[in-house]
Amino acid sequence: MELRQLRYFLAVAEELNFGRAAERLLIAGPSLSQQIKALERDLGVRLFDRDRRSVSLTPAGAALLPHTRALVERADDLRRRAGRLAGSEPVRLGYVNWLPPDLSTRSAAVAQVHVDAWVAPSHTQAARVAAGSLDVAVCWIAAGELGRLGLQARLIGADRLYAVSPGGDDSDVRTRDATVLIDADATSWASWNAFAQQLSDGTGARAVRTTDGGVTGAAFFDHVRRCRRPVVNSPKGQTTVVPPDLVRRPLVAPKVYWTWSLVWRGDEERASVLAVVDALTGHVGDLGIHDPDAWLPGDDPYRR
Repeated sequence: MELRQLRYFLAVAEELNFGRAAERLLIAGPSLSQQIKALERDLGVRLFDRDRRSVSLTPAGAALLPHTRALVERADDLRRRAGRLAGSEPVRLGYVNWLPPDLSTRSAAVAQVHVDAWVAPSHTQAARVAAGSLDVAVCWIAAGELGRLGLQARLIGADRLYAVSPGGDDSDVRTRDATVLIDADATSWASWNAFAQQLSDGTGARAVRTTDGGVTGAAFFDHVRRCRRPVVNSPKGQTTVVPPDLVRRPLVAPKVYWTWSLVWRGDEERASVLAVVDALTGHVGDLGIHDPDAWLPGDDPYRR
């Protein structure tokens, strides 16, 4: 029996869905099922009743759940105490695809920051902070999600989005004359899809639904070549080199911004975490997002 298997048991018990639990844990569904079966063998009891349509705790699973949760909490407390005894406990930071270029410089004076290797979508990283597997994360988050997850947020960065179109015309594009892509993969693109739908509803940009992951990468540029209108780039494409047959075009009337938040738990009391929050967000400013011609979605935490 391993501690990670107990964490897996807790996730499945809370989600009552192996797919959602696997997504939350950032592991493959078959691997999660195998680990739960291994735990059941070690314990000598069946923890879940499951069929194709539902998952439920067995009486044994329900009886062991509070003890498992307490054991995992004690293990987490032991890790934190050991970290303090060893010196400065690192602050665990997750991200999506963007970090402040001077992150190390800003944070070095207040705490050791460990950048987590699991790069995941915004909604996943926010959920990991709420669950305690990260201390802070840089992500996009809606104001309503902050309350639901018990998080706080401060502005740490912003991307002004542009459009991409074929040919050599790099003139401004009115946002209502652009196309914005919404992908069918809601797991990977949940935050972008919500943003894109609001952009379409709020500005008149044409929403086009795709099924090929074409929000970014080579598939995005293929959509641009086929589309008759300029296509809005996503934040994941901000630093991608545009092929020579395509051009970037500024979006205007309005200018479109995507905000990056630094999120942390609302009940956070550790001085090191709060010091990192202050160090990373203390001198950010508004980055243009409150200019008269700027656009933010209605549920952006920084919209006035």
